[in-house]
Amino acid sequence: MQRRFLGLTAVIAALGMTVALSGCGSSSGSGDVTLKLVAADYDVAGGQSSKKYWADLATEFESTNPGIKVDVQIESWNDVDRKVAEMVKAGKAPDIAQIGAYADYAAADKLYSADQLLSIPVQSNFLTPLTDAGEMKRVQYGLPFVASTRLLFYNKKLFKEAGIKEDPKTWDDLRKDAEKLKANTDAKYPFALPLGPEEAQAETMMWLLSGGDGYTDPVGKYSIDSAQNIATFKWLKTNLVDAELTGPVAPAKLNRKDAFAAFTRGEVGMLNGHPSLMQEAEKANIEVGKVAMPGRNGKPKAAMGVADWIMGFKQNGHRAEVGKFLDFVFSDKNVLDFAGQNDLLPVTVSASEAMEKDPEHQDLKEFLDELPTSVLPPVGKTSWAAVSENIKKNIGQAVEPQGVPASVLGKIGRDATLAENAE
Repeated sequence: MQRRFLGLTAVIAALGMTVALSGCGSSSGSGDVTLKLVAADYDVAGGQSSKKYWADLATEFESTNPGIKVDVQIESWNDVDRKVAEMVKAGKAPDIAQIGAYADYAAADKLYSADQLLSIPVQSNFLTPLTDAGEMKRVQYGLPFVASTRLLFYNKKLFKEAGIKEDPKTWDDLRKDAEKLKANTDAKYPFALPLGPEEAQAETMMWLLSGGDGYTDPVGKYSIDSAQNIATFKWLKTNLVDAELTGPVAPAKLNRKDAFAAFTRGEVGMLNGHPSLMQEAEKANIEVGKVAMPGRNGKPKAAMGVADWIMGFKQNGHRAEVGKFLDFVFSDKNVLDFAGQNDLLPVTVSASEAMEKDPEHQDLKEFLDELPTSVLPPVGKTSWAAVSENIKKNIGQAVEPQGVPASVLGKIGRDATLAENAE
């Protein structure tokens, strides 16, 4: 797997120093400092794994950094972004927040930049696509905390019943395999296509990338209604949806959660999935095959990557202390511990390489292979939240019986351009 360090010369120079000061900043003053950290709960089963991770990490950090305490507050994913927004609005911003998005806070000049917080070796160790996605106007504010990629999943038992002997490599293979699944198995969803409002923006992006384009053009402007993207949705509508290969629920009404649940019940032949689905399917004794999402004629432009973010707020002036703590957070051990226990991927080059070599994580190899060249949604745009919501609500209309992909993508594209111009 090829990975690229950013700022290699600077890294070498930094490693040659006898002392690397986090963020090169000074302390906010003498005496003890307590850092307020708000983080998301990743334990979907309702356990204590996230709370234990942060409690143990804070305890270890405090033991080697006298004078700095870490006060941890864990919130569910349903609440954490709202809770942090309320704290910031009330003038009580946390020192550190581990949440889903950073762009609005960066645009409001409430965050430290990465180079103000992290030592150079730590900042330069992030995987390139994640660094790029964490930038606003070429300055990195969002620090990737954990990441994932998406692959095409298939049910090996259903493939065998259908007489499919090879992994799909092109869109034509997907169509032919879905036809065989429909004709020769009891799969309710030969190809599950969740374009419902839960996470349609992710499913859409996977298809746009496999069709050769994406949400933005080479200079970062929205290109949702490009000719390639319209052609992608025309293909989906004609070859999968109109051909009745996507199951009993219309894609516009099928949510990711329901599609994943159907996969674990053995009702889905193929769908786009992520590592946590792999684990749930195997618990349900579903033998899972997984390959990179095929492109129209072979290898796609890229896989879709996703990331959650951690960031340092300026309000309390604890730049040096926040930087020191975040350097500790991004040590290989801590990155690997959190990613491993949550079936997610490390965000750094060194931890990613370590996971790839670990036999315990061989089932994540295909995901790890895709991450260094993946493309993430345009999370550095403050307009992305509104554009993403628009896609969730409306993209499914493009494949409805009377839907016209060019019209639906055109409307979403025009709205996206207006939102971008208002940034």
